[in-house]
Amino acid sequence: MTRAEKARRIEVILDELFPGPAIPLEHRDPFTLLVSVLLSAQCTDERVNKVTPELFANAASPDAMVRLGVAKVRQLIRSCGLAPQKAKAIVALSRILVRAHAGQVPKRFEELEALPGVGHKTASVVMVQAFGEPAFPVDTHIHRLAGRWGLSRGTSVVQTERDLKRLWPREAWGRLHLQIIYFGRNWCPARGHDLAGCPICAWAASGARIARETKRRPRASRSRPRSSG
Repeated sequence: MTRAEKARRIEVILDELFPGPAIPLEHRDPFTLLVSVLLSAQCTDERVNKVTPELFANAASPDAMVRLGVAKVRQLIRSCGLAPQKAKAIVALSRILVRAHAGQVPKRFEELEALPGVGHKTASVVMVQAFGEPAFPVDTHIHRLAGRWGLSRGTSVVQTERDLKRLWPREAWGRLHLQIIYFGRNWCPARGHDLAGCPICAWAASGARIARETKRRPRASRSRPRSSG
């Protein structure tokens, strides 16, 4: 089976399991989405969604975030990983948005990636989810699944992103990004996964891959859906 054939079959399965997937981070507009995605680095979406209501009640705009200040932002996001660094980045990028972009989140990759704390993956999420621009955000989890399914041999998320973009049309990138994330959470964990019992790994992963990961497992366990909450 070619990569293109695998991609088509995978898309059918993902559409059946997760039709119309919603972004898991609660937000109001491009700015609150940008902040939420930044906070999600090394932190669960569930934790971010518990932190942001109070944060945005105090500051839901770049100008308000600057006035709130680093110390207060750090206090409000303290339960998220890397809170001191994230607080500095949030206030710094807010200041740039006020001074250079009239308080608006820019709609260009180059301008987003120039903001403090904003990498390519964060910029990609904002571009596709806030502005509807074609982008395929690839994090370590999507990178892992693409390798497991034989869709990419990329050794970095950058290479994997290129491979996945070649397999699916631009209009499907944003949807598939979310679907693969949800599938990974519910069906395809990094550790202790029964590839042979997985709706996708069972046929998409190579025999060598299944044997290698099975050997690493401390004990056999049937793959089953996990709660996305």
